[in-house]
Amino acid sequence: MSRSVPRVPSREPLEQRIGEFGASRAPLLILFALVAVGTAALVCAMVPVGPDWFGVVGSIVIATAFSAGLAARTGGRPVVFGLLALGCGAVAAISDQDLLLTGAAVCTAAVAAVLGVMITVPAAGFLTSARECTVALLVAGVGAMAAIGFEPVIQTERFEYVGLGLAIVAAIVLVFRLGAGLHGLGRRGLFVVGIGAVMLAATLLYAELLRHYGSTGLVDQLLSWVTWSRENLGAFPRPIETILGVPALAYGCHMRARRRQGWWVCAFGVAATSPTATALANPAVTVQEAVLSVVYGLVVGLLIGLILIRLDLALNGNRGRRSRVAEQAAAVRPEPSRFSPLL
Repeated sequence: MSRSVPRVPSREPLEQRIGEFGASRAPLLILFALVAVGTAALVCAMVPVGPDWFGVVGSIVIATAFSAGLAARTGGRPVVFGLLALGCGAVAAISDQDLLLTGAAVCTAAVAAVLGVMITVPAAGFLTSARECTVALLVAGVGAMAAIGFEPVIQTERFEYVGLGLAIVAAIVLVFRLGAGLHGLGRRGLFVVGIGAVMLAATLLYAELLRHYGSTGLVDQLLSWVTWSRENLGAFPRPIETILGVPALAYGCHMRARRRQGWWVCAFGVAATSPTATALANPAVTVQEAVLSVVYGLVVGLLIGLILIRLDLALNGNRGRRSRVAEQAAAVRPEPSRFSPLL
């Protein structure tokens, strides 16, 4: 009678186990669950329903999930950055220091703004570009609730500028790798990026000059337009989102379906997602007005983006509806899916 040989449990390397876990859908499902739980807690805190700690806990959960998701999307270490965000958020909440809470809020808004751009995919047609812009602003909108959940003590303009600055720097660093560096821009890409940079600087500079040094007549005229829009339409779209952010994101997604350099144009999409992520920071603006402002900026910005896309097709492609349909069908530049690493 032969003896049965006892089974020896296989001891796989820890790195292989981690790799298999990362290759499965479990991390993605965990991130989705965290975002759902965090968003639900933030909505309850805004209603308000439930205990007072729902807001800060929801903010910590969203900051953790978004940081891990951004790291995973850009080829980083999601566990490391997720735990780092969790630790920073927990320390800020436990300390109850205004400086730490404000820092956590602005960093959360910046992460949400960059993630909103990075989670987009190439768009062969205009309707797909509109969908990607909507997805980006929805992600930034969740980040806006998370930023306010920390209950920061802020000066509104400074908070918005710091969030925008952090988002722009992070987007440029990431796009430098995704867009094949500066040498991959080409003459046309360099021209488009230069226009975007000039428009961003001009918009911010003009707003500051108008606020501090504008003539009384000009300021009064602009304020009358803003007042009329708020009284009759419920809100006024943010200029930087409408003129630069949404058109750049729509046109950038259009370019990414054809050329890798479209990522450089998408980088200016943070001019739309960052104002959205800080839209609730102004205590003088209601939630309804903030939402309507984002929606109006999205609609008008998409119209400008449509004009840019049509100009690009007219200048670089053949004229005629059939030619545009053929060009759209041929725009199949490969890129990872929405929830897969880009690098």
